Amino acid sequence: MRKKFGLALSAGGARGIAHVGFLQALDEEGLRPDCISGSSMGSIIGACYANGMSPAEMRGILQELRAGDIVNIGFAPVTKLGLMKWTKVRKLMSSHLKDCSFADLQIPFCCVAVDLKSGKLRTFREGSVIDAILASSSMPTVFRPVELDGTLYVDGGVLCRVPVRQVKDMGADVVVAVDVLSDVEEVENISNVFSLIMRVYDIMDANKTATDRRRTRRITDLWLEPQMQGISQYRLKYEQRIYDAGYRCGKENAAKIRALLEE
Repeated sequence: MRKKFGLALSAGGARGIAHVGFLQALDEEGLRPDCISGSSMGSIIGACYANGMSPAEMRGILQELRAGDIVNIGFAPVTKLGLMKWTKVRKLMSSHLKDCSFADLQIPFCCVAVDLKSGKLRTFREGSVIDAILASSSMPTVFRPVELDGTLYVDGGVLCRVPVRQVKDMGADVVVAVDVLSDVEEVENISNVFSLIMRVYDIMDANKTATDRRRTRRITDLWLEPQMQGISQYRLKYEQRIYDAGYRCGKENAAKIRALLEE
């Protein structure tokens, strides 16, 4: 009997496109995860795949996506706690995920977000999928926090870039983690307050993830990092090199994953 295959998809902004390439490679190799966890962009890709959308369909959508499809600057960003409203993104997600709940998904799925009031990580496994993935993807200062049941949520990557424990808790025998951000690369210029905020966020995140990786070593069977040197996670356009990096990573590690499942 084949072991249960759990896939943890990391946060990563535009670099999350690598998850699509990775999933395409797995599909071609006949390797389908039995459960998926996601953080931030990983939650969006994971939810779409769990709902039955093929990697090829996701790639087509991403190639056609334009900044105007998601950028929606709101008034009073200081009091509203973020520059952008969720209206356009929610509409986009609704066009592909409809109003599905976690119970409707074809593959068991969960995602993580941070409860601003308690300061703790929350794992979403039931209710509205769109509400959950928007909460998981609410990058601080860029998007407004998502309010659910009287609580404000922000990006899961703040506390958990790669939700390994969560997919293990779903019953995975073999856990494969895909981290599309990897280590912090050196930058030449920090030109404004927003680039400063993002840079500090990246540095703190990378160091915490390194610690989390060590702590979850015993439950992570394979930790993969598609190589995308020199590509920012904050790009707003489709980048073929990102997709290719994920696809290549999937192909190069397919035999290892298959062997882990058959041990």
